[in-house]
Amino acid sequence: MSLDFKNNFLIFCDGACSGNPGRGGWGAIIVSPEGHVTELGGSQALTTNNKMELTAVIEALLALKGAREKVILCTDSVYVIRGITQWIFGWRKKGWKTAEGNDVSNQDLWERLSKIVYTRGHGAGIDWKFVRGHSGVPGNERCDEIAVAFSKGKFVDLYSGPLLKYGVAIHDIPEDTSLPELKERTEAKPKAYSYLSLLGGVPMRHSSWLECERRVKGQSGAKFKKAASSQEELEILSSWGVSAEKLKK
Repeated sequence: MSLDFKNNFLIFCDGACSGNPGRGGWGAIIVSPEGHVTELGGSQALTTNNKMELTAVIEALLALKGAREKVILCTDSVYVIRGITQWIFGWRKKGWKTAEGNDVSNQDLWERLSKIVYTRGHGAGIDWKFVRGHSGVPGNERCDEIAVAFSKGKFVDLYSGPLLKYGVAIHDIPEDTSLPELKERTEAKPKAYSYLSLLGGVPMRHSSWLECERRVKGQSGAKFKKAASSQEELEILSSWGVSAEKLKK
């Protein structure tokens, strides 16, 4: 990918959450045009994955306050990119309501991020790049490592120093950084009977995919799947080697 790293800042961001909701962590990597690398990260005791994704971007951009160079910002969060570049304008017009009339989640963080983006202006704008998570992109993998560690309350040795001594191939970015296309719904999508997760040998039923994702994201060895019926639910549990009697709700 032909990107101008000599005149622009490069940022990678990611968030993680251990729980449903639970303790969260975020990670970011900033590379200056001069070739200095700064790793950032932090945690919150009770939060969600989306909050951590947004926080990572906000904290990274705040660290560049006053810098007038443009930013190439890479994240695996479709939620963040579509939210700040597309959805936020509709939310504002509707008084921070979704198309379904519900309150927009994380309004405070969206307003903070929007203010930062607006303050930077066009001259120091942001080029948003989508990188698929857990696909071997070095910068994304390192950010995920930082975020997950903070979400588990572990110590993280954050790097700050020259690019030449940084052990991550941070400039290795995929050719295709476009967002996944939104699928148009031609008919009502059938609702799931349940969402199942398996973590540490303990199966759990969730009423929404968001709840299921919060439990398994960043967890090694976790399993998850949507069940369309009670029968399929039993079949999934059987394939995991657990019985329905052990299922927690």
